[in-house]
Amino acid sequence: MTLPAFSPDEIQTAETTRAARLKWVVIVDRDVPPGRMVNAVACVAATTGALVDGLVAGGGPDAAGVEHPGLPWAGCTVLATSAEKLANARAKAVAVDGMLVVDMPLSAQTNRVYDGYLAELAGTDPALLAVAAVSIVGDRADVDAIVKRLSLLA
Repeated sequence: MTLPAFSPDEIQTAETTRAARLKWVVIVDRDVPPGRMVNAVACVAATTGALVDGLVAGGGPDAAGVEHPGLPWAGCTVLATSAEKLANARAKAVAVDGMLVVDMPLSAQTNRVYDGYLAELAGTDPALLAVAAVSIVGDRADVDAIVKRLSLLA
């Protein structure tokens, strides 16, 4: 699979995020407890930032000269929905060639040993995989088509 990426000439930090060719969304299961929800978003965002070239812009200093690391220049929308609609959105995203899908299975939050999580994941039927959050990066129109009826996390 080819990962989505921004070429250096596409990184336009002086433009609105809507001008970016790629769109990034994180969808959460609205019924997951807040602590686990935040954990899931942080985990899928970390992996997304590591995998999508050009997503994180350069940082800069504040008025005192203290440097602040760069942030995602193209933005990220966090949406919330039911577990069923989250699973449907994930399935649609997985089916799109060239779309990055990073998920946080619920089992990742219940296993204290990473290898235990991987073992449980290996034995889980994809149709039965319950996730707390999914991060999707892809062509703006493709991502919009998947998330068009989902609401912002409130």
